[in-house]
Amino acid sequence: MLLRIEKGSAVPISRQIIGQIAMLCVSGKLKAGERLPSVRELARDLAVNQNTVLRVYERLVADGLLEMRHGQGTFVADGAKSSSLASHRKQLLEELRQLAQQGLSLGLSADQIHELLAKALEQLNKQLQTQT
Repeated sequence: MLLRIEKGSAVPISRQIIGQIAMLCVSGKLKAGERLPSVRELARDLAVNQNTVLRVYERLVADGLLEMRHGQGTFVADGAKSSSLASHRKQLLEELRQLAQQGLSLGLSADQIHELLAKALEQLNKQLQTQT
């Protein structure tokens, strides 16, 4: 499972990991029943504290995306794709609202905020194209 974190980002590491795992579930790249790396393995791969990964997994279990099976590991839950989509759309809308509020507080117009979002999406698309 390929996850990337930006340690200098304003977004907490745990939220970065949660968002990426959720997106992998929604996109179908992680299938129902698929086993995720152990807490120790993922913490080592990402060079983060094991407690961070454990909290991420626990949060995703609470959200219905993952399930922990005692002695077996952590797996993508059945129905994770559909339950995740609605939950994460709501979260994304809230985050976009906060970003828009920041932009307005800085004196940007709605058009300027739209332009910045378009640039960010364009950069992301270029980045994704170079990864494939």
